[in-house]
Amino acid sequence: MRRDMFLKSLAALAAAGALPLSAQAAAAIKMMLPANPGGGWDTTGRAVGKALQDAGVASSVTYDNKGGAAGAIGLAQFVNGSKGDPNAMMVMGAVMLGGIITGKPPVNLSQATPLARLTSEYNVFVLPANSPYKSMAEVVAQLKKDPGSIKWGGGSRGSTEHIAAAMIAREVGVDPAKINYVAFRGGGEAISAILGGNVTVGGSGFSEFAEYIATGKMKPIGVTSGQRLKGAAASIPTLKEQGINVEIGNWRGMYGAPGISKAQRDELVAQIERATKSKAWAEALQKNDWTPAWLAGDAFAKFVDDEFASLRATMIKSGMV
Repeated sequence: MRRDMFLKSLAALAAAGALPLSAQAAAAIKMMLPANPGGGWDTTGRAVGKALQDAGVASSVTYDNKGGAAGAIGLAQFVNGSKGDPNAMMVMGAVMLGGIITGKPPVNLSQATPLARLTSEYNVFVLPANSPYKSMAEVVAQLKKDPGSIKWGGGSRGSTEHIAAAMIAREVGVDPAKINYVAFRGGGEAISAILGGNVTVGGSGFSEFAEYIATGKMKPIGVTSGQRLKGAAASIPTLKEQGINVEIGNWRGMYGAPGISKAQRDELVAQIERATKSKAWAEALQKNDWTPAWLAGDAFAKFVDDEFASLRATMIKSGMV
């Protein structure tokens, strides 16, 4: 085969996603971040983008923050604007499933392409430094007296911290429908509300609160894990330790655009897997105290379906649906 014909054939195969990763040029990735800056999805997406470049599989990464409705606004834009694009990715996670269950948006995750689960994380509940309460026990005591007087602040309706607050109420004998939950569009907004004392209790992943806990601006009073976390969060008692039988985890993953081929999906999965083996990703895991939770392709798609059913059952039991 003549050299010019060979190069044309190579280009055609690459465009179709039929070449192995090593034979393709690095891609220009478009990353949908369905949340405002400063939150877990934003942090995760930018860490993935940096890792993709560090691994040499992305020549560039552009980011599009589109917050609101537990990610449904960003999901709608991604589904409608990225059809068939083999270089488009979107960050998502358990929060998006909860938001879809409560909000019933016109778009659904089934319209996009499951790629991989990346990390797992538990929620930490904190008090502002100047709070009149000193512990989860004091918060619960007031919750029993007057459920509406405790303002829980966190991510969108249906987020894991929202579900956890409803579960706490149910476990201590309070009607979950009476909890006063304040939803924020992004982690930055929630952090400002907590620091300003505009909510009684804040909930999110430890990584989002770590610097404020370390400097004494926030006081952690409980974590939703079954056992205590390690590292800097090791001193935070679990809810179960405090007699509240609540355990719920948060996870984050990546989806591809609607309408891409299986070969293109597998290529994106391979790119992400290479990124997770990069130095940049290892540094992100350590910095944010994320637990690796790799699961890809069909296995990840099944996990999302199972998780959706499990979350819906939990939310029904907690009076949220």
